[in-house]
Amino acid sequence: MKGKFPLKQFQEIDTPFYYYDTDLLRETLRSINRETAKYEGFVVHYAIKANANPKVLNIIAQNGLGADCVSGGEIKAALAAGFSPRKIVYAGVGKADWEIRLGLEKGILCFNVESLAELEIINQLAGSLGKTAPVAFRINPDVGAHTHANITTGLAENKFGIAMRDMESVIETAAQMEHVEFFGLHFHIGSQILDMGDFAALCNRINDLQKLLDRKKICVKDINVGGGLGVDYTHPNRIPIPDFKSYFDTYARLLKLRPGQRLHFELGRAVVAQCGSLITRTLYVKQGAAKQFVIVDAGMTDLIRPALYQAYHKIENISSDKETSTYDVVGPICESSDVFGKSVDLNATSRGDLIAIRSAGAYGEIMASQYNCRRLPVGYITEDL
Repeated sequence: MKGKFPLKQFQEIDTPFYYYDTDLLRETLRSINRETAKYEGFVVHYAIKANANPKVLNIIAQNGLGADCVSGGEIKAALAAGFSPRKIVYAGVGKADWEIRLGLEKGILCFNVESLAELEIINQLAGSLGKTAPVAFRINPDVGAHTHANITTGLAENKFGIAMRDMESVIETAAQMEHVEFFGLHFHIGSQILDMGDFAALCNRINDLQKLLDRKKICVKDINVGGGLGVDYTHPNRIPIPDFKSYFDTYARLLKLRPGQRLHFELGRAVVAQCGSLITRTLYVKQGAAKQFVIVDAGMTDLIRPALYQAYHKIENISSDKETSTYDVVGPICESSDVFGKSVDLNATSRGDLIAIRSAGAYGEIMASQYNCRRLPVGYITEDL
């Protein structure tokens, strides 16, 4: 079954472009809010890095989510889209001084701190502005995730977070600082995780760390478990909304929160991946020595995930109902890695046919580049057409 697209309107738009199905986006957001409403103190922040299209951000903000930012630019984008600064959390291993000042001046909810060196700078900058910075410490829990190596973040070998062995000393150091306030603990083990056992392992690790802090009589206000919930790239039509029920239920059952503690989540891909498609036009159908190629006008500059992560995206010819044939779907970029899919079964394809590369709402438009001096793709939402 193919996805539903306004094909007539698509014919009038220059390709390649991104299309966001806002009916599906809103349905996804309703599912998130419905599931989190079952549990007291569950707070969801949308990870801006997944997709920062202003119209998409505005819809997410209107549905009550907070924002998870990893740069000053993302803080600005979140504020412009209508997110409350009191719902913004700010992470990242390399926060520049101007970015820290921006967060302080706007009064964001929390800085997720990743090193003692960063903590010292935040304390200095907050002091220079006469403010107190709320800080959570990102702890590297040394928990692996069943996902691609490039998007695993919770192992001891990764650059992210503070080592578990240093947790107590960093918290104690913060207590001696005049311009920071200890807010809580932050974790994130990776992305595109479909095995709930990975999240269960994180819960167990957090439970152990909380017991250790209890013995030291160190009070933790809030816990932030990051995000990581994956989507079904193989069946975007059959499973358009991730399994939020199992995801939130895993934490509700296994994480032993203390009285009054809130639990924060930072979901990105799970919110926007399935609502977005990259729409591209067929330039040529080329018969090679051993295979056929569909050469489209989109390339790795528009969607880099297949080249960078060897990621799978379902590909559909939305112009054709003919019998299927097998093709390699490739772009025009002068790189051998500019391939969207090999041995893809498509309805027989001709020059001019529109091709939809599905589940591209996360890490698609936001990661586009102008390599080969190409223009950046435009993003359209349902209401634009």
